[in-house]
Amino acid sequence: MVDAEERQEKGGSLMFVGLALWVAGLLVLFYMPAGVKLGHQRVFEAIVVGLGAAGAMMMGRGWRMRLGG
Repeated sequence: MVDAEERQEKGGSLMFVGLALWVAGLLVLFYMPAGVKLGHQRVFEAIVVGLGAAGAMMMGRGWRMRLGG
């Protein structure tokens, strides 16, 4: 039974980290207008896409781990 509890705990942690990455992406979006003025729009877009994809991957993996798969 310890393994099932440990898997659920790790899954919850992965989901939390994924959510934290999404929040970090929202912070990047907040500063994006300044990046557009300086000519760094593509860099900001790449960071937002990367954080969004990494967050979604971690949340999906954590969700599957919590379900026991």
